[in-house]
Parts: sequence; C-alpha cells; structure tokens
Amino acid sequence: MSRTNHTAARSIQLLLGVAVAALLAMPAAAQTAPASPDTEAETGEEIVVTGYSRSLEEAIDIKRNTIGFSDSIVATDIADFPEQNLSEALQRVPGVTIERDKGLGTRVNVRGLPTEFTFVSINKLATASGSGGRDVEFDIFASELIQSVTVQKSPTAADEEGGIAGSVYIRTARPFDNPGLRLVGSAEGAYNSISEKIDPNFSFLASNTFGDFGVLVSVAKQQRTNRTDSNSGINFRPIARWTDRTGTTYRSQAIDVLQRDAGITYSDDLKNRIVFLDKVGDRVYQNDQDRLGLSGSVQYKPSDRFSLAFDAFVGSYDTTEDEYDAAGYSASSNSTLDTIHEYDATTLADDGIIVLRDVSYTNTQHEFLSKEYINETDYRQFGSELNWEVGSWKINALGGYSGAKKTLDYANLKHVAYAPSRTRYTENGGETIPSDDPATIDMYDAPESYLFEAYETTRERIKDDKYAAQLDIGRAFESSFLARFDFGGRYTNKTNEREYGEEKIQGPTRGSTAYVNTRTLADSPLESVTAIVGGKDYQVRDLDWAQVSNDYARAFFRPAGFETPFADANYYKVKEETIAGYAMVDFEFDVAVPVFVNLGGRYLRTTIQSEGFHQVQNSDGTTGLTPEPVSSEGSYEKLLPSFNAHAELTPSLYLRAAASKTLIRPALTDLAYKRTASYSNYRYTDGNPGLKPTLADQWEIGAEKYLGRGGVLAASYFWKKIKGVVQSELTGVVEGVTVYNANGTVNGVYDFDVYQPVNAEGSYKVSGVELNAVIPFGMFADWADGFGINANATFLDSSLTGESDLGIDTAPIGLADTTYNATVFYDKGPLSLRVSYNRKGKYVERIERNMYPVYRDAYGQFDASASYQLTPNFRVELQGINVGNAKTTGYTMDPSFPTTYEFSGSRISLGVRAQF
Repeated sequence: MSRTNHTAARSIQLLLGVAVAALLAMPAAAQTAPASPDTEAETGEEIVVTGYSRSLEEAIDIKRNTIGFSDSIVATDIADFPEQNLSEALQRVPGVTIERDKGLGTRVNVRGLPTEFTFVSINKLATASGSGGRDVEFDIFASELIQSVTVQKSPTAADEEGGIAGSVYIRTARPFDNPGLRLVGSAEGAYNSISEKIDPNFSFLASNTFGDFGVLVSVAKQQRTNRTDSNSGINFRPIARWTDRTGTTYRSQAIDVLQRDAGITYSDDLKNRIVFLDKVGDRVYQNDQDRLGLSGSVQYKPSDRFSLAFDAFVGSYDTTEDEYDAAGYSASSNSTLDTIHEYDATTLADDGIIVLRDVSYTNTQHEFLSKEYINETDYRQFGSELNWEVGSWKINALGGYSGAKKTLDYANLKHVAYAPSRTRYTENGGETIPSDDPATIDMYDAPESYLFEAYETTRERIKDDKYAAQLDIGRAFESSFLARFDFGGRYTNKTNEREYGEEKIQGPTRGSTAYVNTRTLADSPLESVTAIVGGKDYQVRDLDWAQVSNDYARAFFRPAGFETPFADANYYKVKEETIAGYAMVDFEFDVAVPVFVNLGGRYLRTTIQSEGFHQVQNSDGTTGLTPEPVSSEGSYEKLLPSFNAHAELTPSLYLRAAASKTLIRPALTDLAYKRTASYSNYRYTDGNPGLKPTLADQWEIGAEKYLGRGGVLAASYFWKKIKGVVQSELTGVVEGVTVYNANGTVNGVYDFDVYQPVNAEGSYKVSGVELNAVIPFGMFADWADGFGINANATFLDSSLTGESDLGIDTAPIGLADTTYNATVFYDKGPLSLRVSYNRKGKYVERIERNMYPVYRDAYGQFDASASYQLTPNFRVELQGINVGNAKTTGYTMDPSFPTTYEFSGSRISLGVRAQF
C-alpha cells in the first residue's frame, strides 16, 4: 500500500530547491572543503570556531571520512548536550526521531522504522538496558557522559550485525581525546511547568595525561520530577463483549437496543465491526527520577600507532511513578447497552465499522485506582580495546561485558462502584457522566459508593547480561588499486533471565480470601489528586477528584517484611550465542575521478537456548494446573554481503552508494517460554522459541556537498525489502477456561485465543528520501557570521499492510512517514543561541485487540538554549524543553475517535558551567 502524498512530494521539492538555490547563490570561494576549527580568512585574521559550530564541524568530518552513509553528533565537552537524556540528544541527527513517554524521550527510531530495528552499542559493545528486547531504553543514560554518537546507516562487513534501520555507536570520552589536565563541571536547576518543582542536575569531569598514560573520570547526577495529566485509555471494544454471551439477557438486550436506537439488525459477522468506548480514564501521573552515571577510562598511548584503553560505564536509574486514575469501564461483565444516544456509521464505512459514540449503559464499572510503579535499574559496562599499527598491519582487539539488572515493583489499590452511567466521546477524548437512570452516580463525587476490591501487587526482576570479544586485523597496500584487506571475528553471549510474581490482597490480612465488601473508599483518608502530587490544577479539563495516596496505601496494606513472592510458572531464561567472521577489501582507483570501493561479507552462526515453564493439568486428578519445566534449542546461519562506494566528483562533492543484506534478531522476551493471560480479553499470549531473525535487503544512493566553514548539503534515496517481520498472530484456542470475578464468583466459561509472535509470511518494502543541510550564513554575508541552520527531513513510503485481523490497512507499527528536525543557531564570541524544532509524523502505536489500529498523532516540539561565556572559565546557560507546551494526542483509526489527550508541560533550566 503506497502512502506517499502530495504534501511530502512538495516538501521534498521545496527542500531540494532551497539547497540548489543556496549552492547557486554561494560565492565560488565558499564552495570548498570544510575548514578546520582554526583557519585563516582572506583578511589574514584567524577564525576560531568553538561551541556548537565546532561540534557541527567535527560531526561533518566524521560523516565525510566514514566508509558508508552516516551522521554524528559530537560533544566537545561534557555538558554540550542540552537535553534531558541521551535519546533527546540523538533527535538532532538526520533520520533519527524518538519516542516520548509522558514528555520524556525514551527509545530511538532511525528513518522512521520501529525502535527494535535499531542496533545500539557503547564503545563497540552491544548495550544492555534490562528491557529484554533489542531496543535500548535511552532514558537510563545521562547525555553528559557521552563524547560522540554516530548513526551508521549502511553497514560494512566489519560492523556487528543487527540494525535494519541503522546502528547507533556511542562513544564515551578517553583522556587522550584532549591531552593534558582538564576539569569541567556544571550545575543547574530545572523547573517543570506543571509540577512546579525545581530539580537539581550536576556533572563533573576530570582528565589528565601523564606522559604515555592518561586517566579520565566523569560523573553525572540528575533528579527529575515530571507531572503528566491525561484523558486517555479510550479504545474500541467490539459488541461481541455481550453478543458472544449466548443465553444471557446481556446479549438479547444489546441486540434489541441496536435495533431500537440505531436501526441496526445484528448478525454475527458484525460482532467485531460494531464498537463502543471500552474505558475512559482521567489520570494524573507523577514521575520522580533519580539518575546517576559514571564513566572512566585509563589509557596507555605511547604513540599514534599504539593505544590500549580500559573503559568503564556504570550507573543507576531509579523511578517512582504514581498514577491516580478515575475511570468508567463501560464494558463490565454485568452490564450492557441501555440507550444509544449517537452512533457513527459513516466515518469508518470503508472498513465496515460502526462506532457507538454516545451510549448509556446499565451497570458501568467505575474504578478509582491508586497505582505505584517502582523501577530500579542498575547498569554497568566494562571493556578494553587495543589499537596497534605495525608497519602496514593494523590490529584492533576488544573484549568486554555489558549488564543490567532491573527490578519492578507494582501496586494497585482498587475501589469499584457499579451503577448506570453514560460514556461518550468529547472533542479531545472521552468522558463518563451520570445517565438518566435514577440509580446513576457522579463517579467523581460518590466515595461511599466505591467498595474496596483489592490491593494488587506484582514484582519482576530482569537480568540482562552480554559478553563480547572481537579481533580485527587489516593490512594496507601501496598498490594503486588494492588499498586494504581486513578480516576478523567476533563472539557474543547474551542472556536474559526473568522472575515474576503477583499477589492480590482482598481481605484484612495477607493471604485472606475473604472479600471485604463493607470497606468503602470513604473509609480511607482522601485528598485531591493535585494536592497529593503537587503543582497546578488538572490540565486536561476543568475537573478534580479525591483519591487515596500511594504512601497511605503502601503503609496500610504492606506490613514490615512484605514482599511479593516469585512463582516458578513465570520464570524464563533465554541464552543466545553468536560466532561471526568477516572479510572485506578496499579498492581505490581513478575513473575520471577518484573512486573508493569497499566489498565484504560477514558469516554468522547463532544458537538459542530457551527454558521456562508451561502449565499442565495436575497429575493427581485434582482440579488445577501445575508448572512443568520445558526447554528448547535452535540455531540459524546467515551470510551478509555488503558494498559501499563513493566517488569524489570534486574535492567537495561526493557521490555515495551502498548495498547490503542485514538482519535484526527477535527480542529475547519473544523467544522465551512464557504465557500471560488477559482475562478481560479472553486471550493468552505465548512466547515463541522458534522465531527467526528479520532480514532486509537494502541499497542507497546519495550526494554530499561539503561547504566552507563547516557546512554540508546532503541528499540520499534508500530502499529496503524486509522479510520475516515479527508479528503477533492467532496460533490456537484453549477451550473451556473459567473466568472469575474479583469477589470469587464465576464470571463465565470462555474459549481463550492463543496469540504468539511469529515470522510473518512474505515481505514488504520501505523506501525514502533523506535530506540534510548545515548552512553557516556567514558564507553569504559578513554581517551574518555566526548565524546558521542545521536541518534535516526524512520521507518514507511503505508497502506493508498491518496485522489487523479485520484486514484494515495500516503501516508497520512504529513507522512514521515524515520526520523533520531543524536548528537555527547563533554562535560567535561569548554568546551562543539555539532554537530547535523536531517533528515526527503520525504512526501506528499498536493494533488494539489485533483489529483496530491506534495512532499516535504527529508531534512537534520547540526547544531553545542560550549561553554566555562570563569569563574564560565560567559560562551561564539557559535551556527550555518543549517551550510551546505541546500536547501528546492519539486516535483510533480516525482523529474523530481520540484515545489520548496528554500534557507533560515545559521544562526550563538555568545553570552554570566551569572549565579549567
């Protein structure tokens, strides 16, 4: 399915036109190779380029000298990335966008493709973050510890396989990057516009070289409090919720109301195409983060031909998120349709879907939920690298370990009230209001109607360990044709282990099975949600309500020594070993112009061992299931060829081309033996140890024009054919599963669908155009010296239709058609100013119930920073993130059916930086 539109085409033409106009308008003398940081102007004056401009020049030099297509960002010193974490720093790279969660950048997308298609390494070692997937949770890393980041978009045979979208290579600082004594420190306070709290942030670096030895230590400490207000959780639920319950009044009444109020004659082929609002929630999130990161390096470098370095990168990222949720669950099991006030049979008519926009229900389940999420992540990475040149030979050897341990502690205090209510869409979301039934309630102001149902707890511990060793050997030749030959091998060992347990307290003491139906919400101390979390009034709409604080819930329901036990049935462990070898050659020759060609191939063999438990019927004849150990082994082999070439049409104009086969392995969590149950959806979700990697054939061609004073114009066209993409599909049915209500009564007996991740049949194609321009305005006029723009845009077209069971065409989950980034800057003398705008187009966030695509709306955000060098050693800095207070929105299939309306506020920080 082609989704290229005229707007994207016009945007491409406009940007190309601007680039051509810039070239034509440029003085001939300016169309030269990029200048070094210290160059001589025509007047003989020395031009000293520092700060952001120097960082851009260094990044452009890396781009120019890399074999294939790449882009970089460089921090010339410790605090030159002004964002909240590493992912937000990366969004300035051409082709890179980020995913945001409640206002904070988390995962990274390259060229609009899903995050799991990106390979990430730190100091050439694959990075563990405890997620259990291939995607890395960048929010755990402090950007202040990073020296440079390069996004490699066309692999060579020497690169570790694993990035269909691209590979992100992160490098921490080493002492010989800046020889001599260097001390850098910064301190700042950051203010959130909704929480109205000020958070501290500190960083420090000390580095020195002593002859042939050098030592570097850096540390970054950050606290962050962020509040997010959201009207969300609004999703389609098929009328099958009631019509599948044969022999009940719920079914017959739903069918009668459809006929009476909407003129719809029900038939079973409509059960998933007549939908209503499942659940509408008003939520306040308070997220407190504590991030500590340390990096260190010891380096021995007696000459430019020999270097031995030991690097360490460790830290912790602890978060506590309080969520206070007031929700109306219209699809409760003991409810059905009462009155249809409004329905929509036209908006989604092409897909045959009828939406019940405004409905009164007979017995809505109203919920007050006080949720607490505690996430503690400890990560560490240790590695050593040797670089040695002996004559025409060059040897690179490295080895190391990367690991993360994540502990998740979740609690939910749940109070429930059943009563008739009316749920409907609003302009920006949804709402639950009293209905015309005399028994209705105002769900936000009836605490005596809410009965205590349960205090639910879960605990999860994930260990993510990765070991690697690599040896690369290369030889340079003086031949005018054969320039270099390289070969090498790599061994990696990755393990993901997970323990999980849950416990539900429903009585006065732990382990009690007595359902306490006399304790109401009014029996607990209640406070306004905004008073609990602090800050401004609820931002989404004119609303306030009272709930139980998580501090009180934890103290009341968790006596000393309380800990949720792990269960054998929820344990799994996945181990993956890979042995890889490669060989590649470089050719340099002239065909009217100088040409460079890199050819290579990489062979790999991967073995997987998965172990865990599955549930079997009790062998003693009693009712119930018993966990039984189970394990599986598998393997696959692949040969991945690669080609990269460039021609120097002029000293400043490069033509590049690349082609390769690459892969991304399935997430370790998808390979695991595990089964999770969703009783409200009548569904089991299993792992699949037999998954194979997703493969891609790809090629790219582009041109790069390097300008004077650190500018560049670049454009490329890329094409990818992706095969074996992992999708969730129905693979079986478990019949006769008994579902219980929270009070222990039987809800009903249902057939549960079994879904598993599988390698989808066939393939799909993704193609796109990427444009990048760094233009210093000083090349046009002397008065504009110091001003410039750094802008990029990516436009994608995909042939994939999504995985909807209803056959609804969608893009791949996570793929955005268009992304834009632009930074206008002034950098001269003591003053530096930047205004940045980044925008990611809409994309499919998930497929609700494997049927209805849910979109995250296009999102754009303005950031700004200003700094002034007070003295040679001290600088004051002012930064603003999301200064326009952009909101996050989403919808199901069409914007008229919103799912999310969310505010996370802006963040303003003021700090000082010292350097000696």
